[in-house]
Amino acid sequence: MSNFRALVLHEEGGKVVPRLETVDEDRLPPGEVTVAVEYSTLNYKDGMILEGQGRLVRAYPHVPGVDFAGTVLASDSPEFRPGDPVILTGWRVGEVQWGGYAERARVPASFLVRRPDGLTARQAMAIGTAGFTAMLAVMALERHGLTPQRGPVVVTGAAGGVGSIAVAVLSKLGYSVIASTGRMSEAPYLKRLGAAEVIDRNELSGPAKPLAKERWAGGVDSVGSTTLVNVLSMTKYGGAVAACGLAGGMDLPASVAPFILRGVCLLGIDSVMCPIEPRKTAWDRLARDLDSEKLLEITTEIGLDAVIEFGPRILAGQVRGRTVVKIS
Repeated sequence: MSNFRALVLHEEGGKVVPRLETVDEDRLPPGEVTVAVEYSTLNYKDGMILEGQGRLVRAYPHVPGVDFAGTVLASDSPEFRPGDPVILTGWRVGEVQWGGYAERARVPASFLVRRPDGLTARQAMAIGTAGFTAMLAVMALERHGLTPQRGPVVVTGAAGGVGSIAVAVLSKLGYSVIASTGRMSEAPYLKRLGAAEVIDRNELSGPAKPLAKERWAGGVDSVGSTTLVNVLSMTKYGGAVAACGLAGGMDLPASVAPFILRGVCLLGIDSVMCPIEPRKTAWDRLARDLDSEKLLEITTEIGLDAVIEFGPRILAGQVRGRTVVKIS
């Protein structure tokens, strides 16, 4: 069996210790498809796993990385053949089984999506779970009936991964986007992505009124907690907010007033266990509805050896946009 390079987490003295190691391919988990990984990415959840937070990983040694893009090396599934370009996000890969911070990965065929034409492996991971989640949120708002004519859309945590791609996609679709961020120094960056207005997150972080002045027809929220409650209280009659993150906390100190007096809907977005057909639709939409130049603006590339350094930075909110990890 061949060897490959991987970032391996060990548990030593109650702490998680990462090391770059050479690993035998026969240590890969079971699965019908073996992939040569070209790129992975750094998500908030990856940062938690690298720090050993949240007990997301229960068994060590462990290879993290919740996303990857690459090429099929071997397949026992009729769905995929050697040479096929594929993407994986979610399914708790990188948590309960080995993930993408390695030159090889093996997974069930049902976890994989064929990479859309016109999208490179690097671009796919510049999108990654964050961009995939953002597109699921946009699709949910569209199913609710939201259109650009209904009014502006707010995006919280706008300088982060989910927020950056949500801003770029929504602006390309014709929406007037209000970007909320705790880093007002990133206002020029958000304007380049297509934001019509940038507001300080402090406008949404204080105690929320049951109902506040109507400001937007919908929203994409990656923060949660009080921020989400404020967004809901300011949503126009019949609007909707897609909730897809918890960077500000898991609690929801809310009133029912927006729901029963304005008919506002709260749409929950889960990208981890999302069924395969919506996955395919979302990736096809991303290949079409995300401007490649804006994606380049969003993206920073690092090597596998830099992941250890960047993990704490994403947890501290010090990473802008998307961080792509070049594996091979």
